[in-house]
Amino acid sequence: MSADRLRAFTDGVIAILITIMVLELRTPHGTTWAALRGDLPVLLAYLLSFVNLGIYWNNHHHMLAAVSGVSGVALWANLHLLLWLSLIPFATAWMSENRFPAIPVAAYGMVLLAAALAYYILQGALLRTEGDHSLLATAIGADIKGKASPLLYCLGIGLSFAGRWLGIAIYVVVALMWLIPDPRLERRLTAAPHEDDHSAS
Repeated sequence: MSADRLRAFTDGVIAILITIMVLELRTPHGTTWAALRGDLPVLLAYLLSFVNLGIYWNNHHHMLAAVSGVSGVALWANLHLLLWLSLIPFATAWMSENRFPAIPVAAYGMVLLAAALAYYILQGALLRTEGDHSLLATAIGADIKGKASPLLYCLGIGLSFAGRWLGIAIYVVVALMWLIPDPRLERRLTAAPHEDDHSAS
């Protein structure tokens, strides 16, 4: 299957998930800044989830741009990733509309953890098809952030029961860690055409 087709399908699903979260935002009762105060937790949770979905969209786009095709295993791995991403709007609403109690905050972290692991599985499926010396393998390298993220999510889940804001702080740290697109894939994708030109000449 073409990687472009899979990328387009995933783009559409993520766009729908963002739309669902937007539709769940309520219009404040009133026209003053004070009217926003009650909805501020929901807005902040929406922002965090929007950033997380945007990070997955960005990295997924770059990852698939570095592969020549996708296998049947990769298709199922991609659906597995979308399963967990599709739960982000639900986890966001449960957490924010109840003013961030410990269990919903921990559940939100569990969804983020599952999504991170699913992305790692998808990446592994693509690497098995592309090979150890492929453009994707070279671009990913040691993948320190990819390995650190699940550990940080586990820490955040545990800290949620000690202090809910500690858990959320960890989730924010992970998002900030990924907010700037990983330059490795961009560098390799930019360099690849030039390398092909040199090899052809």
